[in-house]
Amino acid sequence: MKLANRLLLSLLLTVLLTACGEKTAAPEIAAGEHSEAAEPVKGPNGGRLLVDGAFALELALIEGNAPPEFHAWARLDDKPLAPADVQLEVSLARLGGAIDTIRFAPKDAFLRGDAEVHEPHSFDVTVTARHAGKEHRWTYESHEGRVQIPAEVAAASKLVSEAAGPATLSETLVLYGQIATNAEQQREVAARFPGLIKSVRRSIGDTVKSGETLAVIESNLSLEPVALTAPMAGVITARDANPGEQSGERMLFTITDPASVWAELSVFPRDRARVRPGAVVRVRAADGGEAISGNVSRIGLEAGGNQAVTARVVLDNRSGAFPPGTFVTAEVEVGSIDVPLAVKTSGLQQFRDASVVFEQIGDQYEVRMLELGRRHGAFVEVLDGLKPGAIYVSGNSYLIKADIEKSGAAHDH
Repeated sequence: MKLANRLLLSLLLTVLLTACGEKTAAPEIAAGEHSEAAEPVKGPNGGRLLVDGAFALELALIEGNAPPEFHAWARLDDKPLAPADVQLEVSLARLGGAIDTIRFAPKDAFLRGDAEVHEPHSFDVTVTARHAGKEHRWTYESHEGRVQIPAEVAAASKLVSEAAGPATLSETLVLYGQIATNAEQQREVAARFPGLIKSVRRSIGDTVKSGETLAVIESNLSLEPVALTAPMAGVITARDANPGEQSGERMLFTITDPASVWAELSVFPRDRARVRPGAVVRVRAADGGEAISGNVSRIGLEAGGNQAVTARVVLDNRSGAFPPGTFVTAEVEVGSIDVPLAVKTSGLQQFRDASVVFEQIGDQYEVRMLELGRRHGAFVEVLDGLKPGAIYVSGNSYLIKADIEKSGAAHDH
């Protein structure tokens, strides 16, 4: 329970006991040590005003073009004190146990902290000031980008957390193209012997099984009816057979297996050397939707009128999501690199104009401002802002951001 809540509870208890004719002592705070309320009083320089009797200290976190640092101004009996007459130290206890200690030295008319205050600016603060042989001490919370979520609530919200660590980043190249029929999964069907077509049992668009009768033909030699059967399962995509016609030597049916298609992608001269057979490709319809994976099976030798060669990718289309003729966008893996620290891009959020993840420590979640490097595939390299092994939210992290913004803990010094 926070101090403000304890004080409120004690006050209510005092009122109730007084009304019943009882007396109780007010809660005590050790002499010279003060715990600040959640809503700080501001001083003339915009900083937090800390008061102990006649002694007052204003502490401000200065954020501008320079790295953030603390400045302080001291007063006694509401009169400015010379900075050299005050010894000041600020201790910042961060989530996870790290403690930053900042000492101050005179600078013009104020005291200036000797260290940069790193992001996030979220900590439990202890301020110790000494003047004229007397010590003044204050403690208060200054949290931002932090929220507490019980484990059962996190599970119900489907938050996904994992450890940040090394990763292999896949470099990708975006190509564009169109879905075509897989000619290797297509069969043209003709009569073995010329004859009269007596009946036709299947038409364009019909699905057939291997061995199923497509037509019956009366042989010109034996005058016996012969069944013309499907050599494979698939869909009739062409028919050139009608009862009463002579079959001749022409192709009467075309059967296509729609479960396998080709993505034919245009590769322009500047990218030809980077796209190799076997490369992993993720293909999605140009208007969006789920992506499916395949590999480059071959690269054409001849360039078209636009000077592009064709890279062919065989795709599993049993879902039917990629009918021939569909325009597609593809990401081709053209290289990879190992990095010592990376996070999943699915965990990134924007917070105060910075790319962040939320580190989990127990049931508390706190923002981590990141300096990012290379970004390929599902991962992005982390150059600064997160330690290896840190547990961060990689899935549904937007819920943490929304909770922080709702609680008003986005930026409070």
